[in-house]
Amino acid sequence: MADATVTGQVHLIEPTKTFGQKGFRKRMVVLEQTNGRFTNYLPLEFVSDACDSVDNLKVGDKVKVSYRLTGRKWQRDEMSEVKFFLSAEATGFQLISGGESSASAVADDEPDFGPADESAPF
Repeated sequence: MADATVTGQVHLIEPTKTFGQKGFRKRMVVLEQTNGRFTNYLPLEFVSDACDSVDNLKVGDKVKVSYRLTGRKWQRDEMSEVKFFLSAEATGFQLISGGESSASAVADDEPDFGPADESAPF
């Protein structure tokens, strides 16, 4: 199944955060979409090596991001309430418009999130 895509303007780029002894890394990028009366803010998570691909993005860049939905179940113990969490994990992005030093990155089931050839299909 192909990843879904979303287009928007970069509103926020968080610093990379590291978790646990194994050094799991996560970085959130929030896209802004203005659709009529309301503005949507869409948090997308870049994980592991993908965190570094965001380094050349800038607030205000317009991007197309491919993502997959991930979810998990959490329960403190057998007697506590079960909670479910949903997140959008970015699998790559393509710069549509932005500053001179911004880079395009594309990932299609590739572990490398580095700059991509401009002629490559998204």
